[in-house]
Amino acid sequence: MAHDTPLGFRSLVLYEIYVRNHGPHGTFADVEVDLERIRSMGVDVIWLMPIHPIGKLKKKGSLGCPYSIADYREVNPEYGTKADLKRLIERAHGLGLKVMIDVVYNHTAHDSQLLREHPEWFHQGERGEPTTTVPDWSDVIDLKHPDAALSMYLIETLQQWAALGIDGFRCDVASLVPLEFWLQARRTVAETRPGVIWLAESVHAAFVAFRRGRALRGLSDGELYAAFDLTYAYDIWPAFQAAVAGRVPAARYLEMVRFQDSIYPVNFIKLRCVENHDQTRIMALAPTCSQGMAWTAFEAFNKGAFLIYAGQESAARHTPSLFDVDRVEWGTFELQSFLSTLAHLKKDPAAVTGRFVILDCDPAVQATWYLPGASLYGVFNTGGATGKVHVQLPDGEYANLLSGALVRVQGGDMNLPETAVILRSPQVTDPRPFYSDLLDYDRRPN
Repeated sequence: MAHDTPLGFRSLVLYEIYVRNHGPHGTFADVEVDLERIRSMGVDVIWLMPIHPIGKLKKKGSLGCPYSIADYREVNPEYGTKADLKRLIERAHGLGLKVMIDVVYNHTAHDSQLLREHPEWFHQGERGEPTTTVPDWSDVIDLKHPDAALSMYLIETLQQWAALGIDGFRCDVASLVPLEFWLQARRTVAETRPGVIWLAESVHAAFVAFRRGRALRGLSDGELYAAFDLTYAYDIWPAFQAAVAGRVPAARYLEMVRFQDSIYPVNFIKLRCVENHDQTRIMALAPTCSQGMAWTAFEAFNKGAFLIYAGQESAARHTPSLFDVDRVEWGTFELQSFLSTLAHLKKDPAAVTGRFVILDCDPAVQATWYLPGASLYGVFNTGGATGKVHVQLPDGEYANLLSGALVRVQGGDMNLPETAVILRSPQVTDPRPFYSDLLDYDRRPN
């Protein structure tokens, strides 16, 4: 990963907001009103999905997609003005929150300002027309990287937003833009605002292979860590979704989580989540609400930063449309306390400085943040099993940090929780990781 990434970034909690659908009016002011509640959950960074004017030519839906950007240097008038955004940033900073915005530098809208001013900066089709290399993205056209003048314009744009007070950039399909550009952008932006957080939306491994097979750019997560602090976990996302839906055993996904430890830089940081604006809500994907909560607890406990998608605290099942007004269904905020507890546990000394170990997968996922004298131990009933589970803990009574209820371990066994338990134990010995045929075929213990 980038050489100056703080290790503490793996304990960050991010909160994703689509301004159009967040509040009753779809404005920056709506978000500003909600900041205190969001901060109380233990959130460190609010991520605003693209805040820029949206293209109208070949738009999708009634209002168009926020990732089809008409002008990188302005704000969408639907949301308010730059002064409104500035006030939102200042209010967030006053509460100790950082503000991240989306950066979409692979493509623009068909009627973007850049196309009007610099048509030479765009990828050309066979007939010389600006086009996209991803046919499904019919509402956008690709920028033609590398180009020194284009790079200068884009980086100067980043500097302008950093000067306004923006603390981080979530870079859309970062895998499709040259690594050299990202390296230059990181160095240059640091001159304006040191300590900016760089999050790459790295893409599915199959998409990287697909593009490379057609002589198109596709950076792997390992390459992106040279410029970015965090990358998405899309490299193993299909295994995660299949495990949540019950199509494959949890062990299949946990094998891939362990595999990440062997292929990325030491102290790599993944953005862990169970849902986002592009993915099915966890409560719609998991067979039961309890299993959805168990998976949520595990991903928050997992090594890496944790993302909460607005509406998740109300157990929302519907993923709002990107293309129309489709307000978040806030309900009763029934999972807010649960998510808040998970978010605050990201700052526990064991999670900040300890060693993460996956211990078992059957009949429940078990993992620990091992820190001598102050370990955290989690049992996550992702499969909805009943009965007892054997744990690597001394016998005794423990408080479930998620609920406060007492949990008894007797004879090395405990009752399976309905969802999850996270316990503190000063007596956890050096933990024994789980083994699998896939990763440890010739190393299985006797």
